[in-house]
Amino acid sequence: MQPSPFLGEFVGTLVLILLGNGVVANVVLKQTKGHDAGWIVITTGWAFAVTMGVFVAKAFGSLDAHLNPAVTVAFAVATNDFSHIIPYSVAQLAGAFVGAALVWIFYGPHWAATPDPAAKLACFATGPAIRSFGANFLSEAIATIVLILGLAGISSKSLGELAIGIGPYLVGILVWSIGLSLGGPTGYAINPVRDLGPRLAHAALPVAGKGSSDWGYSWIPVVGPLVGGALGGILIRLFAL
Repeated sequence: MQPSPFLGEFVGTLVLILLGNGVVANVVLKQTKGHDAGWIVITTGWAFAVTMGVFVAKAFGSLDAHLNPAVTVAFAVATNDFSHIIPYSVAQLAGAFVGAALVWIFYGPHWAATPDPAAKLACFATGPAIRSFGANFLSEAIATIVLILGLAGISSKSLGELAIGIGPYLVGILVWSIGLSLGGPTGYAINPVRDLGPRLAHAALPVAGKGSSDWGYSWIPVVGPLVGGALGGILIRLFAL
């Protein structure tokens, strides 16, 4: 199979979710070596997951390496080129589902060892610390705007040429910063497929002792980031970032 943008977005997103949800599972599930390691470990693991996901996506053919429909929408709005939204989003959603399934396989015996169904869902999808749909929506939208503006800043020509290979590390630092500063209210999905793909996997897979997939909340980490992405794209276009 030849490298292609579709393949790159699929494999890159798979790695993103395998490593990102993998660190959550390591911290949350019982009898792991990383159990109860805390929020710093989770945000750091997710930052590294994004960095590696971007590198892998590029290696497999996606020079854009969006891994996130909100990013794809943002740059579609900014450039008025909407041709990538559907193919990239399909690849990203499929990669997220497969990545989540691999996390389930990888942590096989730890699901039965963990009695709390909510903890198991947390290894797949995000959830709010305080359930308030309006506040949760704003948190996801604002954090995603910060993500888009940060990405625009990293790629801005006003900074001059970045050293080869430094970009993915800067993206990881950006996501790390968002997680540490803005991740507390909702778990900072900031990516529709990061939440929806694994939530679908949670619903479909025979996870031992699982509970509800919490579909009542599921629209927040999908719609919030998409709105934030579109607003971020408008800001990029308005200010020629």
